[in-house]
Amino acid sequence: MSFAAAVRSVLTQYVGFSGRARRSEYWWFALFSLLVSIVTSILDTALGTNFEDSTNGVIGLLVSLALLLPSLAVAVRRLHDTDRSGWWILIGLIPIIGWIVLLVFYVQNGTPGSNRFGPDPKGVAGFGSAV
Repeated sequence: MSFAAAVRSVLTQYVGFSGRARRSEYWWFALFSLLVSIVTSILDTALGTNFEDSTNGVIGLLVSLALLLPSLAVAVRRLHDTDRSGWWILIGLIPIIGWIVLLVFYVQNGTPGSNRFGPDPKGVAGFGSAV
């Protein structure tokens, strides 16, 4: 999945928590979010819209709020691809250990074939699908 296709996929499923997301979809959207964050930080600094004693500003806050739900949705779909409930995302509330556990889940291969959350987003292996 390309960068543009991944971003388009996540944003068209803005609050779609059901189904599965490939690793490429998740990580391309994570990169997109990081790049948008850098751009909004630069804009906030250039326009003087930063909050006092902070690098965060009004534009960054609004964009972060706009990307919050699609970020959560793609993270849950990524967990679904590894055949885990989306509730596992709450382990991220545990500092450091929770983040490491989530990172391990996000980098793992998805379960091949269908699982309880839907069909394999890569397609059926052995039938001309991209693996």
